[in-house]
Amino acid sequence: MAAPYTNSIPFSADDLLSNHLGSLVDDCVKSHAGKKAFSCVLPTGQSQTMTFDELGTYSDAVAAYLREELGLAPGDVVAVQAPNTLAYPVIAFGILKAGLTVTNINPLYTTDETNHQLKDSGAKVWFVIDVFGDRVADSVAGTSVTHVYKLSLLDFFPASQRILLGAAMKYLKKVIPPFTGELAGTTRSVIVAGLKHLKMVGETSKYRAEQSVTDVAIYQYTGGTTGRSKGAELSHYNIVGNLSQADKREDSLEQTEEDVMLLILPLYHVYALAVGALASMRNGVHVVLMPVPRPLENLRHAFDKFDVSILPGINTLYMGLMQESWFLENPPASLRACYSGAAPLQPATADAWEKLTGQQIYEGYGMTECTCVVTTMPLNKPPKRGTCGTPIPGTELRIVDADGNDLPMGAAGELWVRGPQVMKGYLNNPAATADTFVDGWLKTGDVGKIDEEGYLTIVDRIKDMIIVSGFNVFPADIEDVLTKNPAIAEAAVVGAQDPSTGERVVAYIVKQDTALTEEDVIGYCRDHLTSYKIPKTVCFLDELPKSPVGKVLRRELRDQASELIAG
Repeated sequence: MAAPYTNSIPFSADDLLSNHLGSLVDDCVKSHAGKKAFSCVLPTGQSQTMTFDELGTYSDAVAAYLREELGLAPGDVVAVQAPNTLAYPVIAFGILKAGLTVTNINPLYTTDETNHQLKDSGAKVWFVIDVFGDRVADSVAGTSVTHVYKLSLLDFFPASQRILLGAAMKYLKKVIPPFTGELAGTTRSVIVAGLKHLKMVGETSKYRAEQSVTDVAIYQYTGGTTGRSKGAELSHYNIVGNLSQADKREDSLEQTEEDVMLLILPLYHVYALAVGALASMRNGVHVVLMPVPRPLENLRHAFDKFDVSILPGINTLYMGLMQESWFLENPPASLRACYSGAAPLQPATADAWEKLTGQQIYEGYGMTECTCVVTTMPLNKPPKRGTCGTPIPGTELRIVDADGNDLPMGAAGELWVRGPQVMKGYLNNPAATADTFVDGWLKTGDVGKIDEEGYLTIVDRIKDMIIVSGFNVFPADIEDVLTKNPAIAEAAVVGAQDPSTGERVVAYIVKQDTALTEEDVIGYCRDHLTSYKIPKTVCFLDELPKSPVGKVLRRELRDQASELIAG
């Protein structure tokens, strides 16, 4: 039996950067006072910047308001539903400073999905972006929400620029609807009232709560790409621990106040909040937020205005940028660090990016249930293509078979993880929690393997595996081959029922060359894949369905494939 693989660098509670996320934010503000913390770039090109001092003061005001005006107590839940606006970190950090629990809601959720998360999390207060105001009444029906506050893309922009909101909405072909239900206030009214309380008291400690490091800081809901989303209970220890683990790694990148990070990934996703915001804030990195990153033409404003040096992203982002003429003509020379996570990085994408920009993409692996980061690529050597790095300090990995038996090095099986970043469990769902944990080990549902150097490779999701005539087929293997074809921009592979083989391979293709045909794709696959892996059906789409983070929504494609084959 193989032993669990662990990084040789130990980790303990003594290595925590802080015992509380609110205190960690305070430390960042104190260390980088007066420096640029966040900027927000609108799709019209206008931008506004907030300093660390302002971030600290405004988030203190939010904490004071929630505790003094609303009387919320430690453990009460506050929901935030917005894109990457300047208000997002102010409100989220204010909630945490007040000893409350944040639940981040995807602003693209339907009313039913929002209602489910508000109910399940037990949220009492809800901050929501104004463009979804017409959904408020239906979204709060049957929930514990008593106060709703409106956010705007232009929060913290000067009053003289308010007219830009109308221009931005016209650009986006959106109209801000009237709010349904009762509105308790706005970001501005919360800040103004909170500042009054701070002025009266003269100190912020009155609004801080004594909390245990094991108390829940965030209810982070899974993306729901394979079923109804579940709330992962992430404690202060989980989140601060994960940041501390990465900080202890000796081969990580040295970030400075001179760095600028372009944060395209949404803050309501734990990857962006932990890596994109909190980890970078510790080093004084200036974080540029994009509230409306699509179409990718919108990103041009950010690259033109700022010398972007750090770019966290995922495979689809890098692929998309390399299809933009403005990016191809003038790739940013200031880039010095590019990261990929949340979805597998295809080697063809990494090769093309390096050729264009001169920069390697360093891939890591993580998941919501593990706060954010499980493995990262060492940055003191070229990345090992096809893998997602080695475990960060204090993280143990196991590769097991269907019966939970450990497999030898190099063998593929389900990846299990244990470490300080692993969640406490699923909120209100003991059955799902019990199914996910075995003796403290979290079953990831991912098929992986570990090589002799300790590098992890994610083969695919267990649920995505296709069984053709008894053979296991991993979609990622086929997608990697397809995306190496210059006539194919993007590809996603799923399985569908087949009366003769059990399941068949169905490929969804976004064309790079409009002349590409189904026969071309199948012929290409015959030259590069064994027979049972060759797609039996090829469908062409203008774009693949994706989550806001950029993950392909395979569930939607599987449903389409099943209907197609059945029809």
